[in-house]
Amino acid sequence: MKTLEKYVLSEIFKSVLFVLVAFLALFAFFDLLGELSAVGRGGYGFSDALIFVMLGLPGYAYELMPISALIGTIYTLSQFASRSEFTIMRVSGLSTVQAGVMLIKIGVIFVLITLAFGEFISPKASDMAEKWKLRTQGGSLTQEFRSGLWAKDVIKAEDGSGKVQGSRFLNVREVKTDGTLNGVRIYEFDTDFRLKALLTATSGTYLGGHAWNLKEVVQTQFAPDAFRQPDNTSIGRTAGITMHHLDQYRLASEITPDILSVVFADPDRMSAKDLAAYTRHLEENRQATNRYEIAFWKKVIYPFAIFVMLALALPFAYLHFRSGAVSLKIFVGIMIGVSFQLINNLFSHLGLINTWPPLITAALPSTLFLLLAIGALSWVERH
Repeated sequence: MKTLEKYVLSEIFKSVLFVLVAFLALFAFFDLLGELSAVGRGGYGFSDALIFVMLGLPGYAYELMPISALIGTIYTLSQFASRSEFTIMRVSGLSTVQAGVMLIKIGVIFVLITLAFGEFISPKASDMAEKWKLRTQGGSLTQEFRSGLWAKDVIKAEDGSGKVQGSRFLNVREVKTDGTLNGVRIYEFDTDFRLKALLTATSGTYLGGHAWNLKEVVQTQFAPDAFRQPDNTSIGRTAGITMHHLDQYRLASEITPDILSVVFADPDRMSAKDLAAYTRHLEENRQATNRYEIAFWKKVIYPFAIFVMLALALPFAYLHFRSGAVSLKIFVGIMIGVSFQLINNLFSHLGLINTWPPLITAALPSTLFLLLAIGALSWVERH
């Protein structure tokens, strides 16, 4: 049995790798065509566009792995069926359950590869691709935002680690690719949502440990009654307003460069770890988290969809049509894979619109296709 497993594993692995490389080459070609219009802006040349496209391939590898596993496995099993190899395996005592267990063992390898791409390789490569393009074009992360970047944070006592004392709204005109902030404006409110301070700074750099160093700071502080109007006039009081000019100012904040970069990142290209951290940040600031929760559970569940795809491929081994069988089966496999991707993305949008539970939204497409696989296996067993 071990010899048979090694043989099947080798054939499936070669087929899946071939399909994945073919898909990546196709997507890289179309992406490169799309980047040609940007060549010539600033210092962005053809070689830079090529590097940008190559850095985007790990993300495609993560997304295409289940489809590649489905098509590659269908091709291999169809070849076994057309050459009567699978029939010989069954006559030798290979049951449907044993064949399924064999595919599960093979699927574990693909799941681990997919997890590695989704959690480590793809997020880093996507971040490097965006920074590479912006750096060569001479742009910044916030260049397309008219009012700059906005983020919300909580103010805590004891240098950012104690009791919550209020909330803070951060507005940044420009975020450079190295994490430097330019044109910083911070609005601080107390627990009753009264403005208590306004800080403006020309730039800010991250010190680590949830601390920022702001330079050329103008700090305007407001007393609790600074904007309270006297009974006999409509002009607000200004006696409670003080202003300080500081060369540097240390700001303790839960906001980090990683959190700021999330604003510009596609949630589907982020790691589950980053999605979980950003979701906690949004929850602490009482902001909507549905989009990122759905993306988190999709990131957790998606690699295991490979098992579903392999289960869908197994029934094709029992079909013994010889004339044009392999081409037809591959075509059906492509249609199933495309349908899975479409339904997976559709349910993400439906779940976000209808506020479905994120876990159910992420798991439902795989569950539906798993039921389809079980039904197909039952049918081929009966016939």
